Amino acid sequence: MMLSDIFELVQFLFVATFSTFLLCCVEYDILFANQPVNRTHQGGGGGSLMPDRGKVTLPDAILPASQCAQRIQASGGIIFLLVMAATFWLFRLAKVLCSLLGYWEIRSFYTKALKIPSEQLRNCSWQEVQARLISLQREQQMCVHKRELTELDIHHRILRFKNYLVAMVNKSLLPVRFRLPLLGRGVFLTQGLKYNLELLLFWGPGSLFQGKWNLQPQYKRASARLELAHRLERSLLLLGLANLLLCPFILVWQVLYAFFSYTEVLKREPGSLGARRWSLYGRLYLRHFNELDHELQARLSRGYKPASKYMNSFTSPLLTVLAKNIGFFAGSILAVLIALTIYDEDVLTVQHILTAITLLGLIVTVARAFIPDEHLVWCPEQLLQCVLAHIHYIPDHWQGNAHKSETREDWAPYFLLRSVPPQVFILEELLSPIVTPFLLIFALRARALDIIDFFRNFSVEVVGVGDICSFAQLDIRNHGNPQWLSQGRTEASVYQQAENGKTELSLVHFAIANPRWQPPPESSLFIGHLKEKVHHDASHAQRLLAEGPLGASLLSDEGPGPVPDALLASVLARPVLAAGSLAALAERRLLARPGGTAGAAASVLASLSCSQLPRHRTRPGEASVCNSESPLLEDSATRSAVRPVPLTRSVLLSEFASAEMSLHAIYMHELHQQQAAARLPSQSSARAASPRRPFDTRAQDGSLGGWEEESAERHQQQQQQKS
Repeated sequence: MMLSDIFELVQFLFVATFSTFLLCCVEYDILFANQPVNRTHQGGGGGSLMPDRGKVTLPDAILPASQCAQRIQASGGIIFLLVMAATFWLFRLAKVLCSLLGYWEIRSFYTKALKIPSEQLRNCSWQEVQARLISLQREQQMCVHKRELTELDIHHRILRFKNYLVAMVNKSLLPVRFRLPLLGRGVFLTQGLKYNLELLLFWGPGSLFQGKWNLQPQYKRASARLELAHRLERSLLLLGLANLLLCPFILVWQVLYAFFSYTEVLKREPGSLGARRWSLYGRLYLRHFNELDHELQARLSRGYKPASKYMNSFTSPLLTVLAKNIGFFAGSILAVLIALTIYDEDVLTVQHILTAITLLGLIVTVARAFIPDEHLVWCPEQLLQCVLAHIHYIPDHWQGNAHKSETREDWAPYFLLRSVPPQVFILEELLSPIVTPFLLIFALRARALDIIDFFRNFSVEVVGVGDICSFAQLDIRNHGNPQWLSQGRTEASVYQQAENGKTELSLVHFAIANPRWQPPPESSLFIGHLKEKVHHDASHAQRLLAEGPLGASLLSDEGPGPVPDALLASVLARPVLAAGSLAALAERRLLARPGGTAGAAASVLASLSCSQLPRHRTRPGEASVCNSESPLLEDSATRSAVRPVPLTRSVLLSEFASAEMSLHAIYMHELHQQQAAARLPSQSSARAASPRRPFDTRAQDGSLGGWEEESAERHQQQQQQKS
């Protein structure tokens, strides 16, 4: 981390210096041979001076230092840019020096307090570090307000501000989704916009938080909401104007940095033009509450291949024909040029021949990106099931509609960026200095009151931790959604509920990743209910599976387990294959019967247990990551023996937890779909029997507009629907 910060300073210094050198210290007429080199040498017999007609070298095109300095002094714009760059670099230098002191304190804490030397840190799992931290609290009382730290307290400290951002995206509070006239639906959330939001809300000079721990007291009072909203609007206006003034300088930096970063990559790997990546909005949308960065990165990396396959499975016959022909014509010309250069290398001295070869190679590579694999099998539903197993969140209307182009288009702006035009994320970052000021001034200012209400209503103070987002407490009673197995266990109103099952899935994920954590009572009841539901559906699915010839062949000579060892081994070794095997099994045998995919998932979940992992002894102060007291893996009635692959313990446990969470995600989404399908007839009859108020767009997009005016009314409507 220290080297990374230092080299960021060096990179900035290099970009500023090298750009100035290219602008003021190079004679391009000589470099391009548009002007003869003013070079002479001593003639033969008569001693006369003759002009040199030799080849142009790089030193010939570089001006002397005196002329270079004169050009820089004569250009006022370059001097102004250099002054701005120097000011920013000095600010970054001071920040890096402060960070270095913090890094040294962290290193000392790890080596002296946690007893983890630097050379062993790379091989330590997070669970071991967390266990040592909890043990150290009991001995040295680092946090004076609490006798013992819990896993949730540690995650709250690390992810305090990120949990707020995840909740704001989940409640559609940030106006980053748009519908453009020609381009359709899209999302605009760049690193620049995210930096401005964090500066404004969390750690800037006029932020909502005082220090790193507590929300300012006035933001907790409902009587000051209007005044604070006006103050936030003024801050957004000033921040937007500052971004507008700095827009030319930031834009120049973005262009130069993108040019120096990606030009060589495109020259070396032209295929990267068609590459996809998870968008910044998608990372916030798909992130669980209290999910650490390395956990999120590992999960999205597992889901990248099935998600890319799903996106690539949609092909356009028109684009395919055009790409094949364009690739043929460009490839033919490229082949001739390459053959000529092989025959005689002097062809390379022809003007623009290298440019033509490079552009033709780029065209061929881009054209190939639009030609589908001839062995590609059209199975969008199964691919989407594999994607769901890893990303854990998809909208409800995607289920059963994976084959539609509308579902594929929803992927593009929210999760995986388009490959047409190439590398959209680069274009978005380049446009960010221009678009960000207008979003701050117009779009975000309109949501100032909603933002103030959000922080007041969804902030809670925890002893020894400070103010945190209440969603991060994983409390089913306060933030559960009745449509996600929380019926009868939550008292949350419509505005208090997390969308898309975020609270329920985050709770299950955190319980699997931290098996020694004791959840709140309502959350414990939810986990117990989920476990009972899993075993009930597993036994039901096992009876249905045993009735048919496929089930008889799977269950014969395999012991009491409902799923063969080979399938469970694939679940443990390769979670990507787990979802695929599960979906294939459900599609072949169980999809047309009661239980469906939920029954198949329940069968595998009931078979998984920590007894399937190799036993190991924990060192003093280290918590066992896998134990029989896990809240989700407690019953041993349906356990079966599995021979896991010989991996290291930490990798094996991580893969095991990932596989279990993948199966829970499939299972909970399937149950949610069944509940939603069962509610449709009753809701339609209720709408026909009683008149309803006009359509409310704020409730439909999940925003918090009109919190104070409509909360009581909507809560009353929800209670009536429950009854």
